[in-house]
Amino acid sequence: MTTAAEGDRAELVTRIVAGAAMIAVALAALWLGGVAFWILCCVVALGVLREWGILVGMAEGERRLMLFALSVPLAIMSPWAAGPDFFALGLVAAASFFIVIIWRKPERAAGVLYAGLPVLALLLIRDQPRGLLFAFWTFALVWACDIGAFFAGRWLGGPRLAPEISPNKTWAGLAGGIIAASALAAVLHATMGLPWRLTLATPALAIASQGGDLFESWLKRRAGVKDSGSILPGHGGLLDRLDGLVPVAPLAAILVMLPQLRGMMA
Repeated sequence: MTTAAEGDRAELVTRIVAGAAMIAVALAALWLGGVAFWILCCVVALGVLREWGILVGMAEGERRLMLFALSVPLAIMSPWAAGPDFFALGLVAAASFFIVIIWRKPERAAGVLYAGLPVLALLLIRDQPRGLLFAFWTFALVWACDIGAFFAGRWLGGPRLAPEISPNKTWAGLAGGIIAASALAAVLHATMGLPWRLTLATPALAIASQGGDLFESWLKRRAGVKDSGSILPGHGGLLDRLDGLVPVAPLAAILVMLPQLRGMMA
């Protein structure tokens, strides 16, 4: 008979192995850039949107129509098309508006923005002259935050962060996530020249990452489910793993593009 401790260890091993595999896939696509990175982002975005539709109670046919609506701006973001630009941003907004017009339910339209904006942001970041470093920082700060929060919360415990939303999250986990992400940014600054504005903004983005985690926990609690899906062994659904990246990616894109935005406004 498997003991509780053995079960916990097995679950932890499964989480680590699956997490490492996901990171490896993301890093490979990130390194290749171009079409490979676009394809990965699109596949993940459509999977996230599908899970969002399930959480807000949409039928299969309704979810399929919502996926088609998001597919148009995703296609425009392709390296073979216009790419990630203001036109693509307008199409994401238009797709969201289209969903509102059909069903008059804002939570469904919000799913299009939730899944589409991070893709636009990540592709935009990767297309910059130092895009590989900037995109890696965006991903890695979320990974570091998740790892730091998991182990700090597991080992230190303490007061709960938001027990009515997610009983397992603690203030110690929040602090651990911020420290881990900040340490990563400091290393990237020292070794790879990560700009100061990104390095100093990392603690705030770590908080945003954990805020995204709490928001997804609230969605699941409202839907009455433990996980958003079961596609990822030991992790649940795509939403369960990418909830922190959703708010971080657009904020990171704004920070990365800040010099260009200032130039446009001058």
